[in-house]
Amino acid sequence: MIFNNNTAQQTAELLLQINAIKLETKNHFTWASGWKSPIYCDNRVILSFPAVRNYIKDEFVKQIEAKFGRPDVIAGVATGAIGIGILVAEAMGLPFVYVRPEAKKHGRQNQVEGFLQKGQSVIVVEDLISTGGSSLMAVEALRNEGANVKGMAAIFTYGFPISEEKIAAAKLDVYTLSNYENLIEKAVEKKYVSEEELETLKSWNSNPSEWGK
Repeated sequence: MIFNNNTAQQTAELLLQINAIKLETKNHFTWASGWKSPIYCDNRVILSFPAVRNYIKDEFVKQIEAKFGRPDVIAGVATGAIGIGILVAEAMGLPFVYVRPEAKKHGRQNQVEGFLQKGQSVIVVEDLISTGGSSLMAVEALRNEGANVKGMAAIFTYGFPISEEKIAAAKLDVYTLSNYENLIEKAVEKKYVSEEELETLKSWNSNPSEWGK
């Protein structure tokens, strides 16, 4: 679920402007999962553009406080959300931790890095939600450490049914700054894609695992 329409539209336009999101309806991308896709999202690019990263940070702070209230800790999902998560925690004057995809094989064998006490309330900051698997593994790791995960705030989601089902099963409130629907609407409005290419983008989003085979 997006925080609100205005933020979703503005965020989508900024991501397109800085090429954090690339749309290629003819030369397709191949994801790590093997899926063929006309879209590729790399929100780490945001960190290289001060005005954009400040906008994302400020919107996160405002929307997190409005939707969830003030948590005890901000947690970033490694590695894509560590940078923006730190910026949000700094702006809110809160502690920050980050969550690895899996526990380290050596040393203290931590999966959650940083100082986290049992019972503390946590908001998870994520850069991108695709199928939802890695995002929810981070939530599970925090819960296993005794954290009270109040919700997740992400920059962008593709809105796949599989991710929505997993999020519902995890009983987690998730809000995003923007989503696929707002992205393609803005892409057509600003002429990043044609009406014909829009149909390709809609077709992919309806069945991404089988698209392009």
